[in-house]
Amino acid sequence: MVEFKNLIEIEHEYKEETKEQKPSEDYKENKSKKQQGAVEKNHKLNERTVFASVLILIVVPITILFGIFVLKDRKYYFISLLIVIYTMIPFFMVFEKRKPQARELIVISVLSAIAVAGRAAFFMLPQFKPVVAVVIISGVCFGAESGFLVGAVSGFVSNFFFGQGPWTPWQMFGFGIIGFLAGILFKKGRLKKNRIALCIYGGLATFFIYGVLLNTASVFMMYSKFSVDVFIACIISGIPFDAVHAISTVFFLFIISEPMIEKLDRIKIKYGLIEP
Repeated sequence: MVEFKNLIEIEHEYKEETKEQKPSEDYKENKSKKQQGAVEKNHKLNERTVFASVLILIVVPITILFGIFVLKDRKYYFISLLIVIYTMIPFFMVFEKRKPQARELIVISVLSAIAVAGRAAFFMLPQFKPVVAVVIISGVCFGAESGFLVGAVSGFVSNFFFGQGPWTPWQMFGFGIIGFLAGILFKKGRLKKNRIALCIYGGLATFFIYGVLLNTASVFMMYSKFSVDVFIACIISGIPFDAVHAISTVFFLFIISEPMIEKLDRIKIKYGLIEP
């Protein structure tokens, strides 16, 4: 009887102790606020990305227009190299507080090489290329700056096989801006790392962003002055090609996005690579 009474007392004391150890409502509320603040902070664009946005959305287009109107579209190698340099500045700003690791640069190089090899592998199918899909995956996994760098470098290097010309800076900008926006949309939480979201973004971005940019380039390459009528004609005539390009992007994203992102995330965690 005495032992049973002692057991009841011990159980009562244990319940009192665990009750005292339970977190209070204020503690839970503060923890929830901190977690919410961390998520909001993660969704905010940092200074490096804002600087890159100005450089990519303002300086790069001005440079392309400078090549058209001042250099008469004759110095496209020079303009292309300038765009590559612009894209490298925000990318290397990631390493302003630490030294870059070779493995980080290797991953970006390999992604660019995959995009170039993919474009060359499907040379027999006009517009049916995996370049945009690889660029989008790069932006989502490694950030907006890396996305633009992979896109610009892929466009420049692959044209050594397909032919350099006044269209090269436009293609570099087109590929790059899609990767850059993919990185920003993922950072802001608008773009998820799932197959459906990536396919929708890839199809729309390829058709409306890359298609419109290259159709605009066609106007400047064919005529000395910009004409609205010619621009509309280029847009309409380019719809079949842009549609094929958009469908190919959706196809490749549907096939390779999940396995590639899974592998890249695993590499990123294992080796502590670039965070978006």
